[in-house]
Amino acid sequence: PCWRVEQFVVAQECTRCSGFEMKTIPACGSTGFVEKINCASSHRDEYKSCRSAALEAQRFWRFVGSALGVAAAAAVLVVLRQRVLDRRALEKVRKQIESI
Repeated sequence: PCWRVEQFVVAQECTRCSGFEMKTIPACGSTGFVEKINCASSHRDEYKSCRSAALEAQRFWRFVGSALGVAAAAAVLVVLRQRVLDRRALEKVRKQIESI
């Protein structure tokens, strides 16, 4: 591709590939997004795979939400386990006091 060895200008910003483009443009295969570029010295129009900022933001917030969900579930489990252990300790102390 000319964009690896030459300077280029982005002719069309990063957009999602349609079903037809996914089949016909090889650059669509890796990310599902493509931008059209013009190479400076050879004056060729080519397509380059790119990443969508909106998609990256959506993935980031999905990750943050899932991390918060896992953290909340772990906190609930810790609280429940601590209650069980406290109850066992109190029962053990009660039995020791009763045996005296």
